[in-house]
Amino acid sequence: MVDLDHPFYRSPAVRIAIVAVCLGWAAVEYTAGALVWSGLFAVVGLYAAWRFFVVFNPRDDEGR
Repeated sequence: MVDLDHPFYRSPAVRIAIVAVCLGWAAVEYTAGALVWSGLFAVVGLYAAWRFFVVFNPRDDEGR
């Protein structure tokens, strides 16, 4: 559904912002007592961190 290897995500600032927003929102939900939403956003943030910083391989859009 979402191509995380798209050239849009090549910038480190974009990747850091996405991970920070997800994990930050998880912290907000946790402090509000919404443990399910907190867990959901934490999982999404950790998955994004893994995809963006461990296995990230941006592709080139040469066809455009």
